Amino acid sequence: MIPTVALVGRPNVGKSTLFNKIVGKKISIIEDLPGVTRDRIYQEATYNNKKFYLVDTGGIDASKMKFNDEIKMQAEIAIKEADVVVFIVDGKEGLTTNDLMVRDLLRKSGKRVIVAINKVDNKETKNHIYDFYELGFDAYIPISSIHNTGYIELMEEITKDFKEGKDKEDTRLKFSIIGRPNVGKSSLMNALLNEERVVVSDVAGTTRDSVDSVLKYHNEEYVLIDTAGMRKKGKVFEAIEKYSLFRSLKAIDRSDICLVVINAEEGIKEHDKHIAGYAIERGKGLIFVVNKWDTVKDQTIPEFEEKMRAEFQFATYAPIVYLSALTKKRIHTLMPEIIKVGENIKREIPTSILNDVILDAYQLNIPPSYKGKRLKIYFTSQTGIKPPKFTLKVNNKGLVHFSYERYLENKLRENFDLEGTPIILQFKNRSGED
Repeated sequence: MIPTVALVGRPNVGKSTLFNKIVGKKISIIEDLPGVTRDRIYQEATYNNKKFYLVDTGGIDASKMKFNDEIKMQAEIAIKEADVVVFIVDGKEGLTTNDLMVRDLLRKSGKRVIVAINKVDNKETKNHIYDFYELGFDAYIPISSIHNTGYIELMEEITKDFKEGKDKEDTRLKFSIIGRPNVGKSSLMNALLNEERVVVSDVAGTTRDSVDSVLKYHNEEYVLIDTAGMRKKGKVFEAIEKYSLFRSLKAIDRSDICLVVINAEEGIKEHDKHIAGYAIERGKGLIFVVNKWDTVKDQTIPEFEEKMRAEFQFATYAPIVYLSALTKKRIHTLMPEIIKVGENIKREIPTSILNDVILDAYQLNIPPSYKGKRLKIYFTSQTGIKPPKFTLKVNNKGLVHFSYERYLENKLRENFDLEGTPIILQFKNRSGED
């Protein structure tokens, strides 16, 4: 088992900065506003060949700030899951009431706790170090995340009981839940995981970070990535919201399949199309999840499906699942679709059969000549998966009209099960020919 390390503390002590340093990339949102990191954020990290999961948590505040109860609950879950807890305090501000509140939480847990005294970068703050001994833990390490001091000592202390492990390729299918704010992404994630892993609220934009979770289904493991709700770029005013959109795009990049969540109550919005477009541009498998279906009384599934196909004409290959994440009605229909699309994005087609299909399609609909020249297709081979990519050797790739390319794609879909996956057709001139 890979051990888990949780970073906890009150707001603005530098948890997210330390998190990013340990994992080696900017995962957590960093902003001088309390309550920015609200959900638990998981990332695999390595130090001296020792692997562990690192969990960032929202700042615990004794004041009655909105979401604070949920943040406290998430921190408690992270502490419960952790093998080691790094309790981060602010060396400049000294010991506070909130620090004592966090201490009480940690004492109840019985976990190994390391107190990281952050922002210790001058003589004055060094004098405050001993004030924190009042917390009553065994290990205290002064650090400065910004000035990169004390980091090695902290990492040595964190990982001293961890075992070295060899790198192993993660072959688990990864899928992300994407969509406009407040369409029910967090509720869908919780319904699939069957636990309260992310903060669920009816306030649009509650989830600002991407969160990875492991889902077990029929003894197989899948990685589920929840993402912040994506707003139109023009409507992104807060700096944090900008990070969230970028985070969502990065989450799409890490996924094999994207679940585009549509709010059945509100109907299809223009921005839903843009979001689906992001996934297609990046060559990801695609499934439409029509959520809150239990609230729709005036339409049947065939009627709504007709609207979906009309609005998403560029993704007619994507399956549509109708469910309610909140009541879990029809939730059982989703995983079989994810598994099917997971198989299709890596589908490999034998070269001989592929050429037969393309040649038959060509003979059935020979392209018209242009300026005395006609497109000829000599040979087709599959040159990639995730998504399936096909390279066609032709006499002149300049003669390929987009409508003919679409025709060939449709023929491939008619003959092979490629539901849910985009496919790439690449045309190359045959050597020695113009």
